[in-house]
Amino acid sequence: MKPTSSRTSQLAFLALFLVLFVQTEYRGRDEINAAVNAFFRADPLVFFSYLLAAKTWTWLLLPAVLMAVTTLLLGRFFCGWICPLGTVLDLVTPKSRTRRPIAALKGNLKYWLLLPILAAALFNLNLAGLLDPMAILLRGVTFFLYPLLGLGAREGWVGLYHLLGERRDAIAPAYELLHAHLLPFRETLYPLAAFSALVLLAIIVLEQFEERNWCRNLCPLGTLLGLLGRFSLFRRIPAGLCGDCGKCRELCPTTFDRDLLAKEECILCMECQLHCPHQRISFRLAAGRGNAGPFLPERRVLLGSVATGLLLAIPARFRPPEKGERLLRPPGVRDEAEFLNKCVRCGECMKVCLKNALYPAAWQAGMEGLYTPLVVPRLGYCEYNCTLCGQVCPTGAIPKLPAGAKQREVIGKAVLDKNHCLPFAKRIDCMVCEEHCPIPSKAIRTREVEVLGLDGVRKKVREPYVVEDICNGCGICENACPLETKAGIEVFGVKNRAPIAEATGGGA
Repeated sequence: MKPTSSRTSQLAFLALFLVLFVQTEYRGRDEINAAVNAFFRADPLVFFSYLLAAKTWTWLLLPAVLMAVTTLLLGRFFCGWICPLGTVLDLVTPKSRTRRPIAALKGNLKYWLLLPILAAALFNLNLAGLLDPMAILLRGVTFFLYPLLGLGAREGWVGLYHLLGERRDAIAPAYELLHAHLLPFRETLYPLAAFSALVLLAIIVLEQFEERNWCRNLCPLGTLLGLLGRFSLFRRIPAGLCGDCGKCRELCPTTFDRDLLAKEECILCMECQLHCPHQRISFRLAAGRGNAGPFLPERRVLLGSVATGLLLAIPARFRPPEKGERLLRPPGVRDEAEFLNKCVRCGECMKVCLKNALYPAAWQAGMEGLYTPLVVPRLGYCEYNCTLCGQVCPTGAIPKLPAGAKQREVIGKAVLDKNHCLPFAKRIDCMVCEEHCPIPSKAIRTREVEVLGLDGVRKKVREPYVVEDICNGCGICENACPLETKAGIEVFGVKNRAPIAEATGGGA
């Protein structure tokens, strides 16, 4: 079948999403000029949840405002022409199968997802990123599929090298090209990778029961766009069936409600117009609300959703007290509450982190911090000259800073554990943390002291100490500590994240 214009658009935007995804990676450059965050900046759900939670405006989300205004004029076209997850669902759905609607997903369930999210945002709890379709797709690809692709490509190439023997040098440039432009820059295993993949898989499985099941019955972004689309002047004529053939009802991916296509459900795919055997269907601007139908949800759903959002905000903020001291955020994040109100939990910052410092939070930051980025120094560290995470953050939750300003931002402060640190515990010299510290004048220094060795003989040992005033908590000292288990020096969070005075020079 010849592709419809909507299918061509879908494939083009999915290709754009994947191209930007691959480009949102360290490719030997300090600047990322085009990133997949463009999709989030055009996401009205991200915009409204940000506006309600942060109580402020950012020009970064201007494309989302334009998308909302365009939806008011044209209807819910984003879902049928642009949404990458919707395109994936269309590609994996066998069109010849008979759908078996799931009764439990019908009715007001989609409003019970969207409205509590917006209500919780009003009470300063921004959870929209957990159910945003683009965030779900991006996390599934970032945390699971992309690392799997990198691992498979590397293992496959090793096998190919063994197979070719001495002739393997002839294909080495091909792998270098692949690594430079397509594969992940580094190998990483992410927490919540399996869970992210399962969520994406569950949405695809739902598609086997009913076409666009997620989009019509669950997706909070689709529900929001549908509500905006009710006011559109662009609509299908006729609004319902024009005869007995019922061909358009069979083709419609969001299905007719009885014999009428509800305006807020129509994703403007125009399959009905393309395949109408009588050529009676058209989409055009027309005055009036047309087939908008009665407004849903009912009052009880509205009130219940607001109450749910309020009640959700209470347990979601619970955080084990002992976790807070190791809750390290990316550089530039100074206020935890403000960060949580802005973060969309997309995972882009973790993907571009040059030295594997950032990982998604599971329960370290409570329910409200799920999927938000954490610095885990034992697994990686914040590269002194890197500013990539701030460049790709779609909402500015991680501020975009020049290198000099970023180097002054405080993540935490390093603290020596004298029960483990070798000069204190074993009475032997170790200067690894001092040697690796990127601060030009060294935030970790050593001094020679006379101590009683474990053998009872007095000896001179160089003991490290931390200069807190210039430590930015990058974590390289903890990462480089030669102890195999618990490090002899660890980075702990601090309440005062005011920038340090020293700013220039240095490098890991």
